[in-house]
Amino acid sequence: MGRRSRIAGLLVLCAAAACRTQPPADPIAADPTLAAAIRATGLLHRPLPTEPDRSYEAERAAATVLSEERLPDTFEIRFANHTGKRAVGPPDDIDYATYGTHTARLSLEGRNLEAWNRLSFKVIPSCGGTDVISMDVSFQAAQGPAKPGYNEPTGAHLIPLVDGRENPCFYEMGELRRDRVDAVVFSVTNRGQSQADSSVYRITDIRLQQVDPDARVLGWEPDGIVVSTTGYAPGTPKNAIVPFPEGRFRVVDAGGRTVFRGRIARDGRGYGTADFTPLDREGTYRVEAGGLVSPAFRIGARLWTDAQWRVLNSIYAQRCGDAVPGIHPECHGDLFCEHGGRRISYGGGWHDAGDLSQQTLQTGDIAFALLEAAAACRTAEPDLAARMEEEARWGLEFVLHCRFGDGWRASSMGLLHWTDNTPGTADDIFTVRKQNLAFDNFLFAGYEAFGAMQLDGELAERLRKAAVEDFRFARERFDAYGFEPFIHSWEHSYNTSRSQYMATVSWSASQLYRLTDDPAYAALAADAIRYVLACQQTGPLEPGSPWEGFFWRDTDRLSLVHYNHQSREQVYMQAFLALCRTQPDHPDRSAWENAILLYGNYLKLLADHATAYGMLPSGIYKDDEWKDRDGFTHLHLQAPADAVERYQRQFLAGTPVDSEGRYRLRQFPVWFSVFTGNNAVLLAQGKAAALCGHYLGDERLLQIGRDQLAWMAGKNPFGQSLIYGEGSRYPSMDSFSSGELTGEMPVGIRTLADGDEPYWPRISNACYKEIWVVVSGKFLSLVSEYQ
Repeated sequence: MGRRSRIAGLLVLCAAAACRTQPPADPIAADPTLAAAIRATGLLHRPLPTEPDRSYEAERAAATVLSEERLPDTFEIRFANHTGKRAVGPPDDIDYATYGTHTARLSLEGRNLEAWNRLSFKVIPSCGGTDVISMDVSFQAAQGPAKPGYNEPTGAHLIPLVDGRENPCFYEMGELRRDRVDAVVFSVTNRGQSQADSSVYRITDIRLQQVDPDARVLGWEPDGIVVSTTGYAPGTPKNAIVPFPEGRFRVVDAGGRTVFRGRIARDGRGYGTADFTPLDREGTYRVEAGGLVSPAFRIGARLWTDAQWRVLNSIYAQRCGDAVPGIHPECHGDLFCEHGGRRISYGGGWHDAGDLSQQTLQTGDIAFALLEAAAACRTAEPDLAARMEEEARWGLEFVLHCRFGDGWRASSMGLLHWTDNTPGTADDIFTVRKQNLAFDNFLFAGYEAFGAMQLDGELAERLRKAAVEDFRFARERFDAYGFEPFIHSWEHSYNTSRSQYMATVSWSASQLYRLTDDPAYAALAADAIRYVLACQQTGPLEPGSPWEGFFWRDTDRLSLVHYNHQSREQVYMQAFLALCRTQPDHPDRSAWENAILLYGNYLKLLADHATAYGMLPSGIYKDDEWKDRDGFTHLHLQAPADAVERYQRQFLAGTPVDSEGRYRLRQFPVWFSVFTGNNAVLLAQGKAAALCGHYLGDERLLQIGRDQLAWMAGKNPFGQSLIYGEGSRYPSMDSFSSGELTGEMPVGIRTLADGDEPYWPRISNACYKEIWVVVSGKFLSLVSEYQ
């Protein structure tokens, strides 16, 4: 049986199960099973259960084992949970600490494992009922020259475990260089989460296996028939990507009846598209072609409601400073920030990612996104809107809590371990970062003003007061110091360009104008945007070139605006739209609207150069952007010594867009460090496109936003939903802090080395597969544009 046929067989079974007749949709959610689970949690006051049966791991576990070798080794990792000492971290970040890592080493003495592509084993943990536990697996291999056709491991592979039971596990290594493997290392890090005296992990039944099919991890070729596993809205474009360039396809309903037939269109990269846009009848469907069958998907209204519930669940489950049932007790009340004789506890908001770090500004981002989303669905989805608003209040309370009242605030903390949450004990931490930067206060003021207008009661009044004060602090600081340097490289405002900075100032001032009706804020908003206008490319790159409308980092125009991790690209359009809507009679309105039009045209031109999947390219790059030392340093954190050479290689991997080759378009960002994965970048671009599309009445721009959502829902080359529990074929993600969460979203798909094609390793590691609350917020923000 060929690889394609085996995949087809697996997918037929999955699709048939997913397409069974469902009872009528519940008012809370389209999926009645999800609706029942939401009610059972008290509208997400306990985390939703996970649904591993539709996961990519479940599919991979069913792969055919062609041959195997059982190894006789059995290991036990045992350690005391309570050391009586503080957690220990590196000298440059002593609080990024743990209580030690404990390992078991499977010695292979340089053995060649190329005959095998999977390591299978079982783990039986005994950790006293600890809610969230995991294990890392990694190679120790002999170093040597690169071997064509094989990749180096991207780090240790994290596997979530369930305490007190036998956990079947596997480590897929088909892509990895493994001609001389010294050892496989199983490791467990003590992060202080267990209340038991000791932890024991027993590792048994270790097998080397050859399985078929192997996992696809690199390139644009689709892994089977690829669709948005969430589905498609009536009246919008609908297509699937198929792994062959021609032929015919059909769409079948839940009963197996053919409802649409069509011909596959050649894409140009060796694969094709199956367009079924005319099909608008609500229902559950799948696409069949060439002996393959797609995962099930839905056509219907309320398309993203279920995804919103799931993503909201993951945000709630990452709360800091609160007990989250089944994940952790109340936490981190013994982290402190000190300033001016005052001490603030830093337990609150949301843990930032798969670790336990926290950034106040990103908590503000999420709270704002929740309020946006709640406002958009308040009429159609009142239960969802109310729960989003409740979660936003949690975040906003933390934003206000972190203020010292003089412009300074507690701003961030890097953290890997659990403390005892008891002030006055030996593990208290007093090194929470703080700052008084104008940019942060401008952005906080805008969020606070928006919150004051969306909410009511005592919290709204406190937000109103804080917004006015924080804007004043920001303006006084900016008047005194201008574009002062960002001081904490670990905070994701560090990449902010001057043009984005001034767009933020303008947007914030417009929010204050809406809140207070004070014309001074309107004047400040209009004044700040003039700098942004001076940074926009308003003419062609060269005579006859269509490329214009993008923004430069500053008026020196040494480098274009890019993002490669956190992105707030949407703020440019938010600023211009706020001006047009709050000051419609301003003499500069035509310039503002022209900026929106130019930028919208730029996004459409980028989309013209996208692949069939619709993932928006990262943008245009200039050949010598590295000469902008300030911008380059702030954009590329932890850049290696050969960053300039690597920039040049990645630049050359792009597509020329001018006659001299000085400007090239890349599908993925230029990046060098651990911070790779483009979900935040795509969702911010999608938000900007949707904002422009609504204002200009441009359906093409609105579709660009939808395409970024479809990428998240599985319409990507790997056919994997990037939202755990949503649709199907969602992979396990990197989250040692909270475990697997329904609705979790990762940092995103990356590239291999200096190439420009998608790379999605099976290894679950930071940063690309690490869950990130930033992505969750941006997803909800973009979905709000379609309700």
